[in-house]
Amino acid sequence: MNIQRFTAPTAREALAKARMAFGDGTLILSNRPTSSGVEVVATGEDTLEALDRNEEARQKQRQTQTKSAPAANPDSQVIEDTAQLAMSTLSFQDYVRERMLRRRHEALAVQAAPAPQERPEPPARVPSRPAPMQVARTVSAAPDMAPIQVKKAAPRAPLAAPSAAPSQGIVDELHAMKTLIEDRFNTLTWLGQARQNPIHSNLMLKLIRSGYSPALARTIMERMPEDLNAADATRWVMDVLTRNLRTDAASSAIHEQGGTYALVGATGVGKTTTAAKLAGLCARTYGPASVGLITLDTYRVGAHEQLRAYGRMLGVVAHLAHDRAALQDLLGLLSNKKMVLIDTTGIAPNDPRKRDMMDTLDLPEIHRLLVLNAGGHGDTLDDMVNSFKTTGLQQTILSKTDEAAKIGPALDATIRHQLVLRGVTTGQKVPEDWERADASNLVAMSMRAPAKSAFDPKMTDLGFFFAESTRMQPGQLHA
Repeated sequence: MNIQRFTAPTAREALAKARMAFGDGTLILSNRPTSSGVEVVATGEDTLEALDRNEEARQKQRQTQTKSAPAANPDSQVIEDTAQLAMSTLSFQDYVRERMLRRRHEALAVQAAPAPQERPEPPARVPSRPAPMQVARTVSAAPDMAPIQVKKAAPRAPLAAPSAAPSQGIVDELHAMKTLIEDRFNTLTWLGQARQNPIHSNLMLKLIRSGYSPALARTIMERMPEDLNAADATRWVMDVLTRNLRTDAASSAIHEQGGTYALVGATGVGKTTTAAKLAGLCARTYGPASVGLITLDTYRVGAHEQLRAYGRMLGVVAHLAHDRAALQDLLGLLSNKKMVLIDTTGIAPNDPRKRDMMDTLDLPEIHRLLVLNAGGHGDTLDDMVNSFKTTGLQQTILSKTDEAAKIGPALDATIRHQLVLRGVTTGQKVPEDWERADASNLVAMSMRAPAKSAFDPKMTDLGFFFAESTRMQPGQLHA
């Protein structure tokens, strides 16, 4: 049975080693981080074919050994049973449950048996049995790996009467193992079906290359009808993305609607420039007297002067608020304005100053606008959204779309977190480089074939991408 472990500093390198060993027919059985990097356990498709051909021979061999052997050794029984049931997930789970119940019955029989002096028996060597946690480790891997792990098992604990605590531990281990096995085999089954359908495979690869997360891509592809051709399938995927990208297209533009908005986000995402663009749009429509500008950024050098410079261009006075009391006074002073924009300090998710700033903005009349860099990495965008998440309606603006090689990660975060996109910025010009959020145009832009990149996965990498991905919660996607 050709199963090998590969260890490398990164998962991609470990996967490359596995493919060098087994070729395009590589099957990833498990992967986990270790102290020396990432460990990947893999095998080839020819191994599974060999198991199919030899399954009947193994059953006959086990039956012959059972009849000829006077007593079954627990270790050899594990090897034979696991080899017999290696190709069936449900049978493997049944075997584990029956195995543990049989061991518990044996332990109870040992307790109920009379003492040795009351029932003399000829001396015999009693084979030691693994402790409950060792049994769980023995069967926690893939079924066809059981013989390898049995041969490398750690020294066994001495025979002892079972107690209530280990029994509960065994139950917990079995539940965890069952969940892991079902998830892995469901993933392998799903990927096997996807590989048989080239349309599914190509669309999955296109979504990943466009920057969408495996979680969203898998959720969409699982809902796609089976009888669509390539063109219809592509249109169906883009329609699903468009329907789930929430925008303010059905209502008035943000500068026409008016209100008090605080622009929050990380440093350098373009909050000050975005505030100036919104102020310019409102001033162009309703006049300079309809706009109020406030900055809370007393940390960055020249932040107030930058906003004041934009204000002079628009004929608007920019005010500085040092604390919550000053902010409340300024809001009262500017209460007759059509739109009041509050520029804030750029804060990282783990910055201790974030809590103070969020408390300062915790006023009923202030709406928060989360400014996200359209070219940011998916994990970074997720971290920012989770950090600035508030109760009620979540509104966002995508900035620097002209600088983004892929806007898929930004749209993915907006869809998964169900944010309302109020607009996008396309450059540095104030206020010209501003556009209303059009879901169909943004999705079409994200799905355009990007240039070749070192970060693009290949078709053979899809199994690794989807092995650990989780589906979105029900109700989060409307297909």
